[in-house]
Amino acid sequence: MGKATSSTTATTTTTTPPLFLQSKLFCFSLLYLLTTLFLALYHYLSPTQCLLRSSPFNPVQTPLFTYPPSYGEHKYALTTHRSTCSSPVFFSDYTVVLREIQEFCGNPSQFTPGLRYVQGNSGSFGGNFSTQKRISYFDHWNDSVEVPCGFFKKFPVSTSDRIAMENCSGVVVVSAIFNNHDKIRQPRGLGSKTLDTVCFFMFVDDVTLEGLDYHKLISTKSNEHKIGAWRIVKVSSTDLYENPAMNGVIPKYLVHRLFPNSKFSIWIDAKLQLTADPLLLIHSLVVSEKVDMAISQHPFFIHTMEEAIATARWKKWWDAESLQTQMETYCENGLQPWTSNKLPYPSDVPDSALIIRKHGLSSNLFSCLVFNELEAFNPRDQLAFAYVRDRMSPKLKLNMFQVEVFEQIAMEYRHSLKRDASTVKKEGFNPKRTRRASHDDFLVNSSSTCWNYLSTMWGQSYY
Repeated sequence: MGKATSSTTATTTTTTPPLFLQSKLFCFSLLYLLTTLFLALYHYLSPTQCLLRSSPFNPVQTPLFTYPPSYGEHKYALTTHRSTCSSPVFFSDYTVVLREIQEFCGNPSQFTPGLRYVQGNSGSFGGNFSTQKRISYFDHWNDSVEVPCGFFKKFPVSTSDRIAMENCSGVVVVSAIFNNHDKIRQPRGLGSKTLDTVCFFMFVDDVTLEGLDYHKLISTKSNEHKIGAWRIVKVSSTDLYENPAMNGVIPKYLVHRLFPNSKFSIWIDAKLQLTADPLLLIHSLVVSEKVDMAISQHPFFIHTMEEAIATARWKKWWDAESLQTQMETYCENGLQPWTSNKLPYPSDVPDSALIIRKHGLSSNLFSCLVFNELEAFNPRDQLAFAYVRDRMSPKLKLNMFQVEVFEQIAMEYRHSLKRDASTVKKEGFNPKRTRRASHDDFLVNSSSTCWNYLSTMWGQSYY
């Protein structure tokens, strides 16, 4: 009897878990700790951090400006689906960068020789030169030769704004909004001394200024305006170009003339919000790379003709015939499709929404030559980019960084306004003349290598 009881007791005995695992609170705490560690590791290794791991400074977190809800500053952000950062940018220590940039700006020999510019009056702001006249300025080995570079008509800003532009003697960040087509967005990730070192200028026209007044961001009764980091400069576009996009090209490509004493500049389209300190960008993408200019590669296109086809197909410019004339002109005067022979240039098509420059002979010459092409044809600057870059002398030292880098240093938004009929008419867009470009539109009467190569590459699949 006793043996049976003992046997039964032995078979029913179960193994109990350790005492520390019997606590529900402990189990939840352990699960929370492991989850937190996993998320922290994922966040550290994720692509969005590839630019920031080596940046040992804490940017200013206080908002630079508080917008009223009606303005909708952060509406319509464009998401990106890129999950890797194959070409990260490593920022140096902010204090070191600040000191090096200040020393650079204080050494005039780093930015000489300068260009001499053609002076005079003309019917247009840029002078409207013929093709052969424009080509004659591509080779610039004689510093005494004057180059046409806009300002054949006065750039209409106030005296106080002009003085402020001339007093910007170091780094300038420039943007523009014409026809009230975008929102003013404040830069993020600025270091503690950046606003004391970098000038921020936003050029606007009367229509945009009225919109800012409507949202009570400024008062049109005041002579000077500032919104957060940006100094707002009113440009009277009456005496410039009818097309607002062409007026925006002036500060984009003639920034070295508008700010004659600046040493570095960053152009940023108003559809972008800068998310990295401009001093870190200049140091990492221009100074450390020992180049004249840094600009992103286009996310889709490599060849100029691809961009030309897309421009006509999606009606980014209304006159397909003029686009054809422009591309034929470039092909006849030396434009070739991109090949490995063009390395170290990895592409012929940039995303020109963000341009970082060291103001010197090559970058200033490039900017002047591009501007002359834009006035001759249209403000689609990606079409003239490789044509000027490949033909000009002395050569431009260029850092065309990958798209993943671009998406880490700027946030892109949709334009705030759609073009209505009155806007279209004002910009010179003629709907009756608009038509969808076909493949053959760009091949008629063209026998050059660049046309033949690209026609066989594209085929009919693009249409």
